[in-house]
Amino acid sequence: MEDIKYKKVGSLVAEDYKYADIFKKYGIDFCCGGGVSVEEACKKKGVNCEQLVNDLLAVNGNSRDITGAKDWPLDKLINHIINVHHTYVKENIPLLLEYSNKVAKVHGDRHPETIEINRQIYALVDELLPHLTKEETILFPYILKLLEAKTQPNPSFGTVQNPIRVMMDEHDAAGEIMRSISELSSAYTPPVDACATYKVLYQKLQEFENDLHQHIHLENNILFPRATEAEQSFQST
Repeated sequence: MEDIKYKKVGSLVAEDYKYADIFKKYGIDFCCGGGVSVEEACKKKGVNCEQLVNDLLAVNGNSRDITGAKDWPLDKLINHIINVHHTYVKENIPLLLEYSNKVAKVHGDRHPETIEINRQIYALVDELLPHLTKEETILFPYILKLLEAKTQPNPSFGTVQNPIRVMMDEHDAAGEIMRSISELSSAYTPPVDACATYKVLYQKLQEFENDLHQHIHLENNILFPRATEAEQSFQST
């Protein structure tokens, strides 16, 4: 990839949609203006080409390996969920909103499903952001406190099973919204007249769904049962 700066912006995004986020970060148009090389685009925008190229090369550098996650210490598991999955959601929601706003505005007349997808993405945001806050400020700190406590803490919510039940209900709600978006988009299949932004939106939505599935798996199937066991261990002593 040493010649990446000589490749056309649009061609790179076609190779890997994740590059679109980097170009967006630097204010480079990968859609209508994607017919120029990375080097030329950088010159036009006054962007440090070397830095942008480094960012492009690092796109696939983040590891999401969760091999053995069921045996991780709970603090490691919580840190992974926050640093990988919560960070992913927070960083990608603004991009999903921007791309879906544009696609709905430009293509909504010919493809009205994009308007509904746009609405559903806003509903997903309303569901997920408060959810992350509750986990980070209420549930996760209590689970970490369980690990350090010599006697069972007495939280205002009674037992860890109560917030866990709420979190799982919210997981179901977010999953239902993603299923609706998948159906509306024909499993994230763009139409033949889709522009680059349209294609990137659908690819990012599929990526978002995949991340959400892994995120929910780590919580529902590993973290929550183990947190419940940790709390119950106080009651058996």
